[in-house]
Amino acid sequence: MSRSIRVEVPDAFAASYSGSGASGRAWIAALPGLAAGCLDRWALRLDGPAGHGMASLVLPVTRADGTPAVLKLQQVTEDSADAARGLRAWNGNGAVRLLDHDPDTGTMLLERLDATRSLASVTDDTAATRILAELMARLVAVPAPQGVRRLADIAAAMLGQAPRAVPALRDPVEQRLLRTCASAVADLTGEAGDQLLHWDLHYDNILAGQREPWLAIDPEPLAGDPGFDLWPALDSRWESVVASGDVTGTVLRRFDQLTEALGLDRRRASGWTLGRVLQNTLWDIEDGRTVLDPAGAAVATAMLLRW
Repeated sequence: MSRSIRVEVPDAFAASYSGSGASGRAWIAALPGLAAGCLDRWALRLDGPAGHGMASLVLPVTRADGTPAVLKLQQVTEDSADAARGLRAWNGNGAVRLLDHDPDTGTMLLERLDATRSLASVTDDTAATRILAELMARLVAVPAPQGVRRLADIAAAMLGQAPRAVPALRDPVEQRLLRTCASAVADLTGEAGDQLLHWDLHYDNILAGQREPWLAIDPEPLAGDPGFDLWPALDSRWESVVASGDVTGTVLRRFDQLTEALGLDRRRASGWTLGRVLQNTLWDIEDGRTVLDPAGAAVATAMLLRW
């Protein structure tokens, strides 16, 4: 029986929760029992070593009928709470398919993709952006289901935080840039949209599959304007963007590919992308940073050419 199987939690994964407080440490301590219980409940057999990211443990498994799958275990947080709801809405159309879900623990049984081959393996950046754009266009075509977090609320909260946060940046030029980001969001909040956004669709969150060549994973669903979903693609594989020697040109080429594929108004999309720079900077300031992230500053500067 699955209960006799001891699921080992990788040390590196446990360490990633070391600073997450008592609740995170308690979740890690309970994780082997939680995993064993899910294996037993869904009649699953372990089928390889565990994998993990920063927040989730992923176990390759085989279902009773022989179908390969993965068991994803993640502490329920505000970011992960709507993942199953979003995957159900997409129903495998451009995203990994949800096979089963335990709402009490947030554990998901998912179709198995090729975890060794992400979109980052596509060296031609124009081709990689095209693949991502085509997937994103399918994802954002779906209306957001009831209960998913709303961009309108997030944007209002950002605008409330911005005046107090801007002075934390040391450089007056960066302060002005952050105020411009806030101004762009203020212009757009009246029409924040209601499409289903992935919110974290970068190259490493797109994996090769058998059912389709590429599928999105790890959504943090949000109801909003698709322009707010572009940032992770612009920021993907940033080292290669810098190495290209033309950061602004590469960012704008990606942006134009994305907006064309999604049929977005470029000024509006650039404004929401400035909103993502604002959001990320507010998080950085909360963590004690006093300078703009270089990627954020570069993307914001490029977006001003389209705004």
